[in-house]
Amino acid sequence: MAKTKGGLGKGLGSLFGEIEVAPDGTVLSNEPPRTLPMTRIEPNASQPRKVFDAEAMQELTESIKMHGLITPITVRRQENGLYQIIAGERRWRAARSAGLTEIPAHIIEATDEQVTELAMVENLQRQDLNPIEEAEGFENLMQTCGLTQDEAAVRVGRSRSAVANALRLLSLETPLREMVADGRLTSGHARALLAVKDSDKRLDAAEKMQNMTVRQAESFAKRLNRKPKETEQSAEGFNVDYLAEVEHSLESCLGRKVTIMQGKNAGALTLEFYGSDDLERLIQALRVLQV
Repeated sequence: MAKTKGGLGKGLGSLFGEIEVAPDGTVLSNEPPRTLPMTRIEPNASQPRKVFDAEAMQELTESIKMHGLITPITVRRQENGLYQIIAGERRWRAARSAGLTEIPAHIIEATDEQVTELAMVENLQRQDLNPIEEAEGFENLMQTCGLTQDEAAVRVGRSRSAVANALRLLSLETPLREMVADGRLTSGHARALLAVKDSDKRLDAAEKMQNMTVRQAESFAKRLNRKPKETEQSAEGFNVDYLAEVEHSLESCLGRKVTIMQGKNAGALTLEFYGSDDLERLIQALRVLQV
């Protein structure tokens, strides 16, 4: 009977035997859920998800107040008599905020390794993790279960390259990891930062990259890696960092891609246009310019 549905958690069926895992990562059970006191339930310290969106949590809390908790959480019994959450910590938190004193739960038997894997799969399928939580989850899964990157990728239904790229983010300095975790930088920007060889330059680079596309951030990182003689000012007095900032400023003002190419004695400024109507508007705007 054991099986997993969907693209993630391909190894869960063999791991859990008679336990079935739904497409969203929720554990299903032939046994009906039991009602447990909230005071006897505790979260899983190794849960990969650390950040819970306040607005989404409030919406779930209000829904539970009105309709109750429809989907039971999944827990396992511990030696101390308490129940540890395997899947459904967000529901448990919202139910607690809603004032519930008890909650429906499926109780299953599971090892530490199984709990770690299921928690990771559930969050990946729900797309609840930020890039840093995802990376830390992969690392914890590998350490807890003694897995290689290849094995971890198979367990959660991801490619090896996806796991490897995620784990690379953990080599970022703490302030940069925080910027990725709270959404100020995307994982694409973070990988561009990893390309900056001088770690002392990364924080300053990260601040500038927040207003860049990933492609711009990658180009910016390459420029930072150039030797000093490659970034010296030209005869006109403009260095590449300044030009990159001008490109970004013009793009923000004009709403279009801007490229500045600087040669020894001349250069070119290129403006993208998007369709014939946009080109006509651009032409009319340029005609009134006086340089």
